[in-house]
Amino acid sequence: MLPVIITINLGFSAAVNLSGAFPPLKSFVQRFLQWMELLDPTNLVLSIEKIEKSRQLLLTNQDASRHDVEDQRIQEAWKRSLSTVHPDSSKLIPVPFRPAAFLPFTAPMVFLSLLSVKNLKSMILPQVSFYTYTTAFNIINGNASYNRQPYESILLGTGVIASSTFFGLLPRFLQLRFSLNNILTRKALPVVFLTQVSAVNVIASRSFEPSRGIEVMDKEGNVIGYSRKAGTKAVKDTATSRAVLFGTSAFIPEVFSYFFKRTQFFQQYPWSLWTLKLSCTILVMGLMVPVSFSIFPQTGQIQCSMLEKEIQSATQEPELFYNRGV
Repeated sequence: MLPVIITINLGFSAAVNLSGAFPPLKSFVQRFLQWMELLDPTNLVLSIEKIEKSRQLLLTNQDASRHDVEDQRIQEAWKRSLSTVHPDSSKLIPVPFRPAAFLPFTAPMVFLSLLSVKNLKSMILPQVSFYTYTTAFNIINGNASYNRQPYESILLGTGVIASSTFFGLLPRFLQLRFSLNNILTRKALPVVFLTQVSAVNVIASRSFEPSRGIEVMDKEGNVIGYSRKAGTKAVKDTATSRAVLFGTSAFIPEVFSYFFKRTQFFQQYPWSLWTLKLSCTILVMGLMVPVSFSIFPQTGQIQCSMLEKEIQSATQEPELFYNRGV
């Protein structure tokens, strides 16, 4: 059983490791149900005082957190902690970039980025906004166990935003430049690019993890070393989940819109297409956000034999663990 390692560092005099709080969530259903709780919008308005009290409760009830997970107070404390505090750095996650804020911010951006337009300029702001937010979200919620300077994250993020925006605008440019009026290319091309660019955005914004390595731990939470291969796996899994999220969230509203345009209701009320498409995007993303976050466990597992030789020689454990990030 993998203990959940949380470091208390929110104004307390010392950093303290807590272990053994939650049983491992091996099944998709367990992870999905937990994410449904962590994505509760009320987690965005929690005060620092409440968060500190929750962390203090976990600190002073280590035995209860390990053996009595049915205790409602312990469950609520873990919910507040996991939804607001970064598991690697133990720092508060800025409110706009907490997991619960992901849907409210990205759903309108996805909707606007897929609207049909007559000129490229009107698409620049939605694309820049979308990739600025997702890049910042990926960097802030990625693995933070390796050393990096603030200026490195800023420079990396700026480059990722610029390149992602360019490739995000590319299908619109091709449509306007070459007058691609075929229904397949007009509707499918933006969806395909959004899916691919969103996945590459994760890989690029978290590129330090495969290059510098991330912490890998044994089942007791002892850090064995830093592994580039674990970092590569963490980023790859997250990129896959993001492709599933945005690919599905963009594809289904387009399908609904295609058939809705053929109805008599649309002929009478053309403006209703926007309402339907926005509602469909929010509903699909409302389901797909917890689904995509649940595809892979938050605490990743990797066979020690797949890691670097120096890590293999440092432990006898057959399996090691790492924080995958969101």
